[in-house]
Amino acid sequence: MRPTRVLLLNVAGLATAHLKRKDLTPNLNALLENGFSLPLRPSFPAVTCSVQATLLSGRQPDEHGLIANGFFDHDSFEAKFWEQPSSLVQAPRLWDILKHAKPSLTTATLFWQNTMFINSDIVVTPRPLHLEGKMVQWCYSKPAGFYEELAKDIGEFRLQTYWGPMASLESSQWITKCIIETLKRKKPDVTLAYLPHLDYSSQKFGPQSPQAIEDVKKVDALIGEIVAALDKLKLRESTAICVVSEYTLMPVSDGICLNRILRDAGLLAVREIGGKEYVDFELSGAFAMVDHQVAHIFCNGGAAAKAREALEGVAGIELILEGEEKSAYRIDHPRSGDLIAVASPDKWFAYYWWNDEAKAPEFVHTVDIHRKPGFDPCELFFDPKIRGIPTEPSLVKGSHGRPPSTTEEMAVFLASGPMVKPHKPPETMEATQVTPTICNWLGIRAGTPAKPVT
Repeated sequence: MRPTRVLLLNVAGLATAHLKRKDLTPNLNALLENGFSLPLRPSFPAVTCSVQATLLSGRQPDEHGLIANGFFDHDSFEAKFWEQPSSLVQAPRLWDILKHAKPSLTTATLFWQNTMFINSDIVVTPRPLHLEGKMVQWCYSKPAGFYEELAKDIGEFRLQTYWGPMASLESSQWITKCIIETLKRKKPDVTLAYLPHLDYSSQKFGPQSPQAIEDVKKVDALIGEIVAALDKLKLRESTAICVVSEYTLMPVSDGICLNRILRDAGLLAVREIGGKEYVDFELSGAFAMVDHQVAHIFCNGGAAAKAREALEGVAGIELILEGEEKSAYRIDHPRSGDLIAVASPDKWFAYYWWNDEAKAPEFVHTVDIHRKPGFDPCELFFDPKIRGIPTEPSLVKGSHGRPPSTTEEMAVFLASGPMVKPHKPPETMEATQVTPTICNWLGIRAGTPAKPVT
């Protein structure tokens, strides 16, 4: 019997090594009794927004346009991170494909990135309201008021448990309740949900740390709760359950401050305002927009050669992509940097540009995901001495973003349910194949370049 429903769970940081430990992942292994798993090759860079867009569109970043968790806006001269409009993704995604092929199918999209205003029947995504002097905890939802209905029964979603020094299992527990309540109340045909917690402990303590290993067990238990809810609702037999991850984290020992290197080379310019230094994006010959283990280097006035010279040979920088090299990695898009730097396996890139800590802007020591020209994993830590976020790259113990060099470094694709197991499983799964494969289970032609695994 072909499945009539699909549940797609995106478990950030889940690795193939975790599935080999049945003591850690009994619920995931129980799914394998009626399914299969494969190493999944993420698109490059292997960071959240980029890979999520690939998983849900079947297209690479040079087509869908999400070249990182942020982008540099050449019109406003601003680096923008974690922007949520769906229009940033320049390709149809799973809900669009399903609606086009079969308008009667209902979809629920819970906590995926770039899901504001999407063509999905049910949506829940964090959208706090920033008012003068305070922030209102809130989630955008469709239908309007659905989040408020959920909050009455399961409590409000606390953003501080989703990211920052207080990030914890609580956010994934709330999302799990949200998934279960959505299945109960709406019974969507296709449910897509994101569980973030394993990613936090892997970055903060290291992917092989006791804390991260313990959190594998906790996240597996949440998956067990979701599967049990499917059983209770008598939806299990008709549902294909798909579990994916976006990347596997790697142990790191320190961060590299690319903007300081570019500044020392006379390329990055700053303006001092009120005793603090800010990047002058207009007049800089080159600056780096960093994202975990990958950085886009934007160059002005023919400074690319000098920027490359400044970065080549720096310990911890493994690759610098330019021209046709960017095309080979499917990252040659108008939003991409003139150069793209890739860190060695044990390093990550920090966005810092100041040499005098007293001149660091005030937002540096706060959880401010929008004003920093790069992802800042140090926001997971709190320094009581400064009563804020520290600027110590060596605190971070896990990172991701570089292309995997072995199957052990790849992400995970797991499928369980009626008629999902392929006749001849390939050795690996491409991130571009996830959406076509789900469409194939539902008897729908995806219309994307990638072929489904059948």
